[in-house]
Amino acid sequence: MKTKVREKANWPVTILLILGLITVVFPLYMTIVIAFKQPTEMTNSVAGILSLPQKFSLANFREAMEVTDFWHSLGNSLLITGVTVVLCILIHSLAGYLIGRKMKQRKIFKISYYYIVSGMFVPFAVLMMPLVKETAQLGIANRFGVIVLYVVFFMPMNVLLYSGYLNNIPMALEEAACVDGAGVWQTYWKIIFPNMKPMHATVAVLTAMSTWNDVMTPLVIMSGTDQNTLPLAQLNFQTQFGTNYNLAFASYLLALLPILIFYIICQKQIINGVVNGAVK
Repeated sequence: MKTKVREKANWPVTILLILGLITVVFPLYMTIVIAFKQPTEMTNSVAGILSLPQKFSLANFREAMEVTDFWHSLGNSLLITGVTVVLCILIHSLAGYLIGRKMKQRKIFKISYYYIVSGMFVPFAVLMMPLVKETAQLGIANRFGVIVLYVVFFMPMNVLLYSGYLNNIPMALEEAACVDGAGVWQTYWKIIFPNMKPMHATVAVLTAMSTWNDVMTPLVIMSGTDQNTLPLAQLNFQTQFGTNYNLAFASYLLALLPILIFYIICQKQIINGVVNGAVK
C-alpha cells in the first residue's frame, strides 16, 4: 500500500510571494481609492488615506480629462506608441535575423552584435543634451523625432531578443525554401517572420509599455510644443505649491487602461517569447 508523502510548504518562498503581492496590490489600492475621493476627504492620517471614499464619484476623472486635454494627449500617445511598435518589429526583427544568422560566419556581424547590444548600458542622461541640440538643428523636435529616438533606443534589447529567438527556428526551413527557389528576402517574410510571432508579441508589449510610460524623452524633445503625450500632460498636476493627488491618480488610471488592455491581448505570447529569446 502506497503511503502519501506530505509535501512541505516552502515558507521563505511563500512569504516572499506574499510580500511581492502586497507591494503590487497596496499602491494600486491607494491609487484607486484616492482617485475617487474628494480633496476634502484627504487627511494626513494613515487611516484616512486608506479609508474608502464617502461617495464614489467620477468628478475627478472628468476634471483630469479637461486639465490634461485627455483626448488630444491620448491621440499623441497612441500615435507615437503605435508607430514605434510597428517600426521596432519590422526593423529590429530584420536586424536580429541578419546578425543572428551571420554572426557565426563572419566576424563583422559578431562585432556589430556586441556594438549594438552595448547600447543598453549607455544612460539616457549622457545622451540627453546632445539629442536635444541635434533634433532641434534637424527640425525634428516633434513626434517624428521622438519616434526615431525610440526606435534607436530600443534596438539593443530587441536585437538581443530576436537574435536569441532564432535558435528556436531550424535552419532546415530556410534550406528547404532555398531548394524550392525562394530568395533570402522571400524566405524571411514568408517563413522566418511568421515563425517569430511569440517574439513579436514580446517586443510589442515591452516597447509599448516603455514608450507609453516614458516622460523624459517627450519632455526634452517636445517641450514647449502643443504635442503633449499623456505622461507629459500629467505634469500639470505638479505645481510649486504641491500635487493634486486626486486628479493625478484619476489621470494615471485613465492612462493605465489602454496599455493594460494591450497587455491582456498579447499576454499568451509574452512568457514564451521572453524565455526563448533570452536563450543564446
